[in-house]
Amino acid sequence: MPNQTQKDHHDIGKVEVDAKLKALIAPSNEQVVAKAEVIKASYETKIFTAEVQGIVNYDTRSETSVASRVGGRLEKLYIKYNYQPVKKGQLLFGIYAPDLAAAQQELIYLSQSAGDQVLLAQAKQRLLLLGMSHQTIQQVLQSKKVNYRIPVYSPIDGYILEKTLANSNANAVSAPSSESGGDGMSGMSGGGSGSATSSAAPTPQITNSPVMLREGQYVNAGQSIFTIYKADQLLAEFALKPSLGTLVKKGTKLAFYKTADKEESFQTSTIGLIQPMIKAGENFTVARVYLNKGMFKAGEILTAKIPVLVPQSYWLPETAVVSIGAQSVAFKKENGVFVSMDLNTGLRMNGMVQVKEDIANVAFAKNAAYLVDSESFLKVKSGK
Repeated sequence: MPNQTQKDHHDIGKVEVDAKLKALIAPSNEQVVAKAEVIKASYETKIFTAEVQGIVNYDTRSETSVASRVGGRLEKLYIKYNYQPVKKGQLLFGIYAPDLAAAQQELIYLSQSAGDQVLLAQAKQRLLLLGMSHQTIQQVLQSKKVNYRIPVYSPIDGYILEKTLANSNANAVSAPSSESGGDGMSGMSGGGSGSATSSAAPTPQITNSPVMLREGQYVNAGQSIFTIYKADQLLAEFALKPSLGTLVKKGTKLAFYKTADKEESFQTSTIGLIQPMIKAGENFTVARVYLNKGMFKAGEILTAKIPVLVPQSYWLPETAVVSIGAQSVAFKKENGVFVSMDLNTGLRMNGMVQVKEDIANVAFAKNAAYLVDSESFLKVKSGK
């Protein structure tokens, strides 16, 4: 049994670690011991004007498809480049189809014989279903010669585009750039309202490129070859970051203008359609505005200003939040030291960052960048 002297020596070597001392001896990659100014998040509603980029495109609601009703070979192609203007009734291409040649020979034979008129009518109907016009059928009956090149005409006025390219250009606006933080917006003036800008500029996809179809190429029955857009029906498409897209609704008013000519083209309108999209692995929202005739042309770059109301949220100064890869990190004061904390952030504007979680009564370092020694070893905690 130990005597009193031995017990006293044992107690002298034993140091009791309280909460404050435990915080001070934690590893350096979990906390920062520093004397820094602290702040708390504000909780308020903000109104601002978001500036986004867009492009004028054709209204796909008015597109008309030109398809081949029979399988055959393109004998003659009169369309040389995409977005070539065409008129209703204009010859687009001629196609050779064995089925059509055989059907014409049958028609000529029935017209020269004293056969049943019902069979003759059925032969005409078959040619109509194969894509021949009434005028071409009458020419065959009068000349008694098979027309080996069947002409295909434009059904409407507009601009023509190869179907494969039309599909790839269905969404001509690019995903917004992610260079400027979580939402690509910065800048705002005056209290709780102001303006935010986006550096995202879509790349125009509307170019008069040569068509890929070639004479002698074979097409299948029912294959859609061209798409024709009406020249007088256009729309504007604006790409919005997800954080902004959730705040913009159909019917929202906006002002927009040609980026190259603000004075002559400034006008206001409302958003007619909101469409979430994924392109090249990026999630974003497209806002569409249907345009009036005459002022704009397909392919022009636009700038829009959209008023946005942000519901009550927590806001921290941008200086209090540091971006480490895809994370937004702030330093909260806890037991006399600063501990890193991963935040769920949203919009960035006027030097402020929206925080999408409850951080009431949490004190943060006002200048987070001063507390980051090395991004490579900083251990970030999730939650408070």
